[in-house]
Formats: sequence, structure tokens, C-alpha cells
Amino acid sequence: MSQPQRAISQTKEALLKTYHKKLKDDVRSMFDNFTEIIRLARVEEDSQIAKMTQTEQDQYEMQVRASNIGRAGESLMKLVSDLKQFLVLNDFPSVNESITTNTQLYKNIQSECDKTLMNLKDEMSVELFELEDEYYSSSYK
Repeated sequence: MSQPQRAISQTKEALLKTYHKKLKDDVRSMFDNFTEIIRLARVEEDSQIAKMTQTEQDQYEMQVRASNIGRAGESLMKLVSDLKQFLVLNDFPSVNESITTNTQLYKNIQSECDKTLMNLKDEMSVELFELEDEYYSSSYK
């Protein structure tokens, strides 16, 4: 493998590792925040903080954690978009195979259309010949 190809391969590998790390971090963030929201939902009996104050604090923390879950979800959606773009831009064999398949399909369709048109032309030619013959041999002309 030549140096430029090896460098490109290492770049792709590094990018994929970055994507994998980002995936793990976002999923872990979602899990941790969800776990903390569940923990906050538990009712605690005795506390030195007033019930209303504790409730407000818990509500605020839940909102922040829900926002963190939303942010991680958006990050995962961006990651999916980046992976799709990476696949489209770097999967040349698949793209070439798709182009070749489509080209062959359209050539087959073109061939069938050409055959149909030729048959139609031949039939029309025969019918036109018969019509001309009938017209010229008619006594009404």
C-alpha cells in the first residue's frame, strides 16, 4: 500500500474511532441523566431543606437533565447524518456498483423500447402499404 493510501486509511480509521467515541459518550450521557432523573423522582422522608425548596431544586435539576438528554439525542442525530455522509463519500465500490447496475438496467430498458418501436414501425409499414394499395386500387378516387 502506498504512503498516500495508508495516510487516507489512517484518517478514515481515526474518524471512525472518533465517531465511535462520540456514540459511546452520548449514549452514556443519556443513560446517566435518565438515571439521575429517576433518582430524583423518589420521595425522601426527612430532610433539612423545606419541602417546597427541595421540590423546586429537584424540578430544576430534572429540567437540566432532560435538556442534557435532548442535547445528547441531537448529537446522536448529527452523528447519524455524519456517518451517512461519510458512507456516501467514502464507499466508492458500492457507488460504482450501483452506477453499473443502473446503467445496465437502463440499457436493457432502452433495448426493449427499441425492439418495441421497431415492431411498431414494421406493423405500421405493413398497414400503410395495405391502405395505400386499397386506396390506389379503389374506384372512388
